[in-house]
Amino acid sequence: MRRFLVITAALAFSLSSAHIALAQEAPDSALAASDAIAQSAAQQDPKAQQASRKISEVLTRKFGVAKEKAQTIAAAVMSSASKYSLPPALLLAIISIESRFKETAKGPNNATGLMQVVPSAHRKLVRNVDLTDPEDNIETGSAILHGYVKSAQGDVDAALKSYGGSRAYAEKVSLRAKTFEPAASAEAASASGQ
Repeated sequence: MRRFLVITAALAFSLSSAHIALAQEAPDSALAASDAIAQSAAQQDPKAQQASRKISEVLTRKFGVAKEKAQTIAAAVMSSASKYSLPPALLLAIISIESRFKETAKGPNNATGLMQVVPSAHRKLVRNVDLTDPEDNIETGSAILHGYVKSAQGDVDAALKSYGGSRAYAEKVSLRAKTFEPAASAEAASASGQ
């Protein structure tokens, strides 16, 4: 009888573990669905498409980014900006400061990619993510920044300080974002008639 109880308890534990594993996978699939919706919305919105084209042109002209790569980065920025309610100019400013638009950039603490995501600091977010892939890196970096903004109760400067480690970094990003605003603003893009 005792052996039967041990086997029954082990079976119950295994089933419970399986349910927990399935429950943990569900948010990932919900996140994937959310990603697809955000990308689809960004791709269908004419203003977002126009801003994406303008961003791509700026990246090619000002930073020497190859046209196809610039288009990928611009689309990823617009998608993540829309998904996380972040200004595209802010994401572009971070990328320009962190990596100068080089997707294979490496920094201190194994910081990787366009937004210099530190894998050891964000283990859950970087699981099964290729941080050298522009879309994955921008998505992950944007999720991290969004988390910092939420933690700072909407204070973007405090969030930037958390992201980059200093007030000087936050000020530098804020200043750089102003240079990207004309290209990154969907309203400005549509108003220019291009």
